[in-house]
Amino acid sequence: MSATHKTRMLILGSGPAGLTAAIYGARAGMEPILVQGIQPGGQLMTTTDVENYPGFADVIQGPWLMEQMQKQAEHVGTKLMWDTIVDVDLTSRPFRMTGDGGDVYEGDVLVIATGAQAKWLGLDSEEAMKGKGVSACATCDGFFYRGKKVAVIGGGNTAVEEALYLTNHSDNVTLIHRRDELRAERILQERLMKHESINVLWNKQVERFVGGGNPEGLVALELKDTVTGEISTLDVEGGFVAIGHHPATELFRGHLALDDDGYIQVETGTTRTSVPGVFACGDVMDKTYRQAVTAAGTGCMAALDAERFLAEVEFEGVAEAAE
Repeated sequence: MSATHKTRMLILGSGPAGLTAAIYGARAGMEPILVQGIQPGGQLMTTTDVENYPGFADVIQGPWLMEQMQKQAEHVGTKLMWDTIVDVDLTSRPFRMTGDGGDVYEGDVLVIATGAQAKWLGLDSEEAMKGKGVSACATCDGFFYRGKKVAVIGGGNTAVEEALYLTNHSDNVTLIHRRDELRAERILQERLMKHESINVLWNKQVERFVGGGNPEGLVALELKDTVTGEISTLDVEGGFVAIGHHPATELFRGHLALDDDGYIQVETGTTRTSVPGVFACGDVMDKTYRQAVTAAGTGCMAALDAERFLAEVEFEGVAEAAE
């Protein structure tokens, strides 16, 4: 039997952004309902060592951090729901969401924190070596490759920025691109080409991530020349896939304003979207930083924006009733 769940604050997504919004919303007395979605805990559930989240002197594990955030959200009054939203109605308040099992969720305000997923090459060896030398975030994991040989796969802004960032930790960075020219902005290309620690391999694609050692870790990349078909090997200890991200916004296409890359557009300096009462936070609206701490920060902003929105609406309602 399907059921209807009503709340003042409905939150979609259970990564750092959604859970932080839930913590702030619950403490404000809004009794939030958080629908966890396909990947409860977000991208940190697939991250092992986390060394850049404030407040922890030692390395912590991504899944543990998300478990603690979830417990905190529940402790202060958030109701977590194991469901996946398949349909949305943002035409009137309360906003109405439908889960894949038929349950309906209604919220006076809606906070969208559905995140974004890194694009991967789709190789079996890539999947096997994730967390063992293969990563999709140099800013997150580059520190663990201090003084080691690393490679970045891609040719756009993200790849070039990742390669440049990695020179803070390594003096042997290779950028691998399957074409003979980059898609990145010209100024980034110029910085890349002038950097003495970066080498570019043109017309190469990764065929296999090669593991070795005990414990197993990445030791090399097997490359194929896209012009000649020649196979070669590049010895590396870190491989960073930087071919972009997919924001989880398909549900909201046609309902909210999205940018050219599919990210939810928000009013500068806020989390307000094109629909009053709907707020977006975390990687679903942030394609620049994409860090757990920045996601948590915008989750806090979304809850505060939502609380103020409800206060204004309720004040106006009282004023109109008194006239």
